Amino acid sequence: MKKGKVSENGSRIYVCHTYYHVYITFLKELKLRAEGKGAVKADLVLSKMSNNFEDLKNRVEKTELFGRVIEFDEKREDFFPELARWRKGGRGFLGNLYYRIQFTRRYARLEASYVPVDFREYGDVYVYCDSDPIGYYLNQNRIPYHALEDGLNCLKNFDAARYDNRGHFRLKAFLSMYLNLIFVQNGYGKYCLDMEVNDISAIHYSCPRYIEQSRQALVDRLTEADKEMILQAFIRDKAALERQIAESDKVGDKILILTDPLCTLDVRERIFRDIIARYQTEGTIFLKPHPRDVLDYRKLFPEYPQFDATIPMEMLNFFPGLRFQKVVAVLTEIKAIQFADEVIRLGEDFMDAYENPLIHRQNEQI
Repeated sequence: MKKGKVSENGSRIYVCHTYYHVYITFLKELKLRAEGKGAVKADLVLSKMSNNFEDLKNRVEKTELFGRVIEFDEKREDFFPELARWRKGGRGFLGNLYYRIQFTRRYARLEASYVPVDFREYGDVYVYCDSDPIGYYLNQNRIPYHALEDGLNCLKNFDAARYDNRGHFRLKAFLSMYLNLIFVQNGYGKYCLDMEVNDISAIHYSCPRYIEQSRQALVDRLTEADKEMILQAFIRDKAALERQIAESDKVGDKILILTDPLCTLDVRERIFRDIIARYQTEGTIFLKPHPRDVLDYRKLFPEYPQFDATIPMEMLNFFPGLRFQKVVAVLTEIKAIQFADEVIRLGEDFMDAYENPLIHRQNEQI
């Protein structure tokens, strides 16, 4: 099987951890179907470890794009108390290496009973965010898979593999890629066939397994029927959203603020109160909470209209009547937004005032 290609038997499965992952999976599968390569329907796995997908499973099933939609009760390492000993590490480099080898093997073994399918039955396994337990499981069980970036251009802003393995990175990558003694995510696992990213040129450090697939190119080829299918899956109440958009047309200048799951909840509230105060003189404020942001914005900011947190922001591009003068985000990548005259990413300099810069300037520490 060639890297980046669907296997000859055509069977595929995707492991998704976020709404965004599911959205990109729709884009990829609709492209295959348009090319006549989707005769065998893919299966979709929704990991419940880091996201509450609510009723998404049922809505996706109704689109009939996938063969099966399967929920995965994926477990974090702290679910297994016996792993704590091996996470602490040993003395010196060799001691730490021994403990990490033991952690890697034991974690995969403990996770196995929660894995809901036999991944060996599929020709192609696709995994978003293989740094999660599924990456350990696949590598230790010698199951080849394709990795996909966790978020749009996420490696540009946070190269997790290199940050998490600072010090002797090349040696650690070798031990992962070729010996499978430890596990390094994002293209460095032995059984990772390739790592799909949006834009290789945006990533500072190269990896021989990176392959490029523009997310915008996937969106540009969508038909109106494709868009309707995606909206059917992701929008809990399309009529209500359309009414909200129609009501927004009656307002003058509009500013959309995208939240991020940043800092502690109290600091996060302060951040977005400060952002609102900064931009409210320029127009009517709208909020779009991040799907993984647990701050209760409807309770804390009831005076501002809010979009459903579960809707990937890119999906708002599908509504031609929706237009904002500005969209403002803190660390979210916003290049895919087409429904605004101006997009502003406040970035790391802004965040420096709210938390230790070392927390959000990871790439500078590699």
